[in-house]
Amino acid sequence: MKRSLALLAVVVCLWAAPPEPQKPGMDAARLALIPVRMKAFVDRGTLPGAVTLVARHGVVARLDAVGYRNLEAKQPTRTDSIFQIMSMTKPVTAVGIMMLMEEGRLALSDPVEKYLPEFHSLQSAWRPITIRDLMTHTSGVNPPEMVRNIMSTLDLTLAEAVSYYAQAPLEFEPGTRWKYSNAGIAVLGRIIEVVSGQPYERFIAERILKPLGMTDSFFFPPADKINRIALVYTLENGKLRRAGSEALGGAPDQYRKGAKYPCPECGMFSTAANVLAFHQMMLNGGTHNGRRLLSRQSVSVMTALHTGDLKAGFTPGLGWGLGWTVVREPLGTLELRSIGAFGHGGAFGTEGWVDPKQDLIQILMMGRTGGSAPEERNSFFTLSASAVID
Repeated sequence: MKRSLALLAVVVCLWAAPPEPQKPGMDAARLALIPVRMKAFVDRGTLPGAVTLVARHGVVARLDAVGYRNLEAKQPTRTDSIFQIMSMTKPVTAVGIMMLMEEGRLALSDPVEKYLPEFHSLQSAWRPITIRDLMTHTSGVNPPEMVRNIMSTLDLTLAEAVSYYAQAPLEFEPGTRWKYSNAGIAVLGRIIEVVSGQPYERFIAERILKPLGMTDSFFFPPADKINRIALVYTLENGKLRRAGSEALGGAPDQYRKGAKYPCPECGMFSTAANVLAFHQMMLNGGTHNGRRLLSRQSVSVMTALHTGDLKAGFTPGLGWGLGWTVVREPLGTLELRSIGAFGHGGAFGTEGWVDPKQDLIQILMMGRTGGSAPEERNSFFTLSASAVID
């Protein structure tokens, strides 16, 4: 009897013991090279500062900050520094569309004019523009010259800007070509407003940011967050200078003061940890921390290749899903990504990738105009991917 009770006690203790914490299965020494390499760019004077984050199996394997969020004041970048993530906003907008689709309030095959009648006159000879065309950058929507600077001036409402987009002739027949269209994503944001009955930024905050705990993500900076926002710099003749009012989003040190345009294509501020939450939701098949935003099937549809044999994306070997860049063939794996990995970058060098086959998420945050920052991004993404050891 005593032996039985003792055995029972052991079983109860084992049953009650907390589970072993998940391990990321990554080479710590290799990961430790990431901040060393990124600091080398800071020391060289070509990068103001950066935050890098690597997560695997749902565990943060490495999170580092180097350099400065404000070069002139020598304010160091911190791991919770807030960056303008620019076009990394586009997948967030796309998720908003998918949520409305799952509620039966729109269909991806719907013509845009069903929700925005002003697009009725913007007809092609072949077929109407669909929501799917907008999400895959195959719509041909081309903003007129009068509003080409809207992403810098931010001086129109979303409704006003999109009404102008409906006035310019299509650049090509929908579905026949791929061309990156900021205006097309803005139209998606306006569709969200019309279908939901809410301002775009409020819908995104209530339906995506709040459920995911993305408390440091927003479109118009609140006063209590401004001191954490990293400024933006331009590299000219090998030297960094503070970006001015010509920059996307306007002068970085004005923090969108007086702005009207939320910019569904480029408007979000966020932190590495907040961006991770969004990407982890996608990797988890639409759920994160017990909150489901999308069905697993919607995530699968979003991250599938939708552009077929069209030449799509900015790097050879990539194609396009619904709001995401997708690795389609070996030529797209040169930074050690798997075929089927998906991600998106931003104009100031921010970038995030999800590799489902490796159960890996990589986040790069920085503030430098000029696009993808090839040396910095290549160093970070290859170092972090090569650290996978199981």
